[in-house]
Formats: sequence, structure tokens, C-alpha cells
Amino acid sequence: MQLFFHENIQQSNFQLDPEESRHLIKVLRKQQGDKVNFTDGKGCLFECTIIDSNPKKTTIQIDKRLYTPDDDFYIHLAISPTKNSERMEWMVEKLTEIGVHEISFMESEFSERSKLKYDRLEKKIKAACKQSLKTRVPKLNPVIPMEDLVRDDKFNEYQRFIAYVDKENDRHLFQKLEKDRAYLILIGPEGDFSKQELQLAFDHLFLPCSLGKSRLRSETAALAAVHTIQMKNNLLDI
Repeated sequence: MQLFFHENIQQSNFQLDPEESRHLIKVLRKQQGDKVNFTDGKGCLFECTIIDSNPKKTTIQIDKRLYTPDDDFYIHLAISPTKNSERMEWMVEKLTEIGVHEISFMESEFSERSKLKYDRLEKKIKAACKQSLKTRVPKLNPVIPMEDLVRDDKFNEYQRFIAYVDKENDRHLFQKLEKDRAYLILIGPEGDFSKQELQLAFDHLFLPCSLGKSRLRSETAALAAVHTIQMKNNLLDI
């Protein structure tokens, strides 16, 4: 199955922009009458037919609408962006494939970068949704100071974690997770969190957690955290 993306699908027919039309007709060689699947990124899957294979303005007809229910849990990952922007692009792509719901970039004491190319990150996320057949596009937030994120009352009902490297912080995230919750997990920069930032998180009831014995790059730690939460919620009898 191939999945295509189009925002704001509201009518029974819709048209693709020139870039998407050319990709569908010229590159993939789709023709009038071919069946295709689209998502709006908001949980809907549309089974469709191409009714006009114009490579500049392809017209699509919706045959059937299917709705994907929300997960029983919610993963919000917050990370300090690294100096290498390509690694951040790779990270959001893989987080989307694994199954993150929301990504925030946060500014911490040892942050290496404060500006990101959000248009490129959004493209990577949408491409990953199509690749992994996901009908929901994760929410992507701009850079926010860590202090503001930690102090935000909207996370009071979340199970909140801060992952960092310390030989005394040896209890794995998997052991601390409660199933079917909303989660917020903080991943620091390559220089990790400062002692003041750790204390701030503890003061706001964030739980310390480990992601294993190895020292991980920031983006690797992000993938490990999201995969762990997905595994905890999708395995039976845990």
C-alpha cells in the first residue's frame, strides 16, 4: 500500500498541486481510474480513485473514508537540538516512524543550536508518515526555554521524565512507565543537563530515568525513549 498526503480534504473530490500531481502521474505513472490512498494527517484514511490524471492538476475522487482512533497514550518528547541540523531531520523522521505524538525543541544551558528549519522538518515528518502508513502527523513545536516547559501546568496530569547520564540514575524508563498515560520526557543536549536544570525538573515532579548503560547521542536517546514507551504500551500482560 502507498499512502499520499493532502491537507484539508473536505469535499468528495479534490485537486493536487502541480508538484504532487507530477509526482503521482509522471514519476509513479498513475493513470485515470487507478486506486490511491490519501490521509489528511488528522486520523482519516481516504480510499480514492484518480478521475483526471492531469500532471499539473490531478483530480481525486473519494470512494471511502476511514477513521483511525487515537492511541490510548500520548508521547510528547522535548529535546535540545544538536549543532548538526541533518541529525535533527533524521531524528524527527525516525521518531515519526516509531510513533511520537508531539515534539518540542527546548533551549537549555548547554544547547548547541536555537534556530531550526521547520519547513524541512515538517517535510521530513510528512514523508515519514507516508512511508510508515500513519494517518496522524505529529505536532512540531518551536524552540521553548526548558524552564517554561517544566513549569507549564498543562503537563500536571502527564507522567513526566527527565533522562540523563549518571551512575546513580540506573532505573530504566521502562520500569517506571505506567501504561495508557500521557507522557512528557526531556532529552538534553550532548553536554547533558546542568545540575540546576536537573533540580528544577525534580522540583516540578519530573522522575529521573535511564535509557540503558550506554552513553547515547541526543537523537539516539530520543529514539530509545519513544520506542520504550511504545513497547510498554503495546505489549500485553506487563
